[in-house]
Amino acid sequence: METYTPTERTIPTRARERARYDRELVHSILDEAFVCHLGFVRDGAPVVLPTLYARVGDRLYVHGSTGSRPLRTAGHGDPGGLPVCLTVTHVDGLVLAKSAFHHSVNYRSVVVHGTARQITDPAEKRTALDALVDHAVPGRAADCRPADPKELAATAVLRIDLAEVSAKIRTGAPSDDPEDLSLPHWSGVLPLSPRYAAPVPAEVDEGTPLPSYLPSR
Repeated sequence: METYTPTERTIPTRARERARYDRELVHSILDEAFVCHLGFVRDGAPVVLPTLYARVGDRLYVHGSTGSRPLRTAGHGDPGGLPVCLTVTHVDGLVLAKSAFHHSVNYRSVVVHGTARQITDPAEKRTALDALVDHAVPGRAADCRPADPKELAATAVLRIDLAEVSAKIRTGAPSDDPEDLSLPHWSGVLPLSPRYAAPVPAEVDEGTPLPSYLPSR
């Protein structure tokens, strides 16, 4: 089993038994989500931005605008790049305990520490943009007009290498105190799961056949 090497920043201070460093597990958590939260320091203050991303091997690509200040910052400096912390979280269930104190959530999360660098190579940039489209809907990149030169110039993509990475997971039932187990309150897990609804076509595509990569309902 391939694993990421734990570091001081990727070893949690609480619930260390929930930490995981298995590479395949980390990748599966990243691949299942669509939005990440990108944290960095700007003018001495913390900033966290939600944004789209995609994974290609051991690299994450983060989408943005060339007018975005963090993306501009990531293209400069010595040795270049912007120190960041990127997170992804899935909430799999609400854990309802006998006591308010022990209410919790079942979750899967990944935290990535690293340096974000703006992509300047045109070939890598197109690969990254295709990956971003296909990450949301596999097969879509080949079924839409690719970005033209003007659109490419207006779009920035950050690359973050997956090196300092950890996952953290909670599963299972409530962890009630023994003295609370006889209380009359219901306890258990309320599972949550995302799902696709039926696609809604644009007006110009009312009669266009649904692509095979989209769910029919």
